[in-house]
Amino acid sequence: MAMPMARRYTIADLADCPEDGQKFELIRGELIVSPAPSVRHQIIVTRLAHLLAGYLEPLGLLDTFFAVAADICWDDESLVQPDLLVTRPEDISGAWTTVKRLRLAVEVISPSSRRRDRLDKRTLYQEHDVETYWTVDAEAQMVERWHPADARPELISDRLLWRVHPEAPEMAIDLAHLFANLPIGHDDS
Repeated sequence: MAMPMARRYTIADLADCPEDGQKFELIRGELIVSPAPSVRHQIIVTRLAHLLAGYLEPLGLLDTFFAVAADICWDDESLVQPDLLVTRPEDISGAWTTVKRLRLAVEVISPSSRRRDRLDKRTLYQEHDVETYWTVDAEAQMVERWHPADARPELISDRLLWRVHPEAPEMAIDLAHLFANLPIGHDDS
């Protein structure tokens, strides 16, 4: 007995999605709907955004950093919205469609996004040569760092290091400080 194929969505189909506070993404034609992020999630995103902005500004690269729901797409069937991203200066224009080469993509994972961020998005980012991908796990108090050719992540639980480009100074994030004093709640969706 043949199973019916699930519908494949395109970016054009996203225009029909309601503006109800949920996040709509596509991964290889699969529609992904996520609830609004939790307070805990947003605290981590804000802390990382502050650290990344402080690192990039003295290098003259602050305008390559985004902490918004940017629509990043490489084809008609994939559109993702990383929690944070850094791109190349030459890719910036008045439209997200020009942002194709990411130096960094960051996803703060939650129970509802764990598999999607660690597997589906990660493989998509690797396929499109995102230079560095972090999955930030507050529950485990660690970060998985991926590069395009990696078969396994580097698991980091103390100091997360990153350079925006090879000639730039290295940035260090103390993960104990990043995860300190987070609220505990039931809204970690």
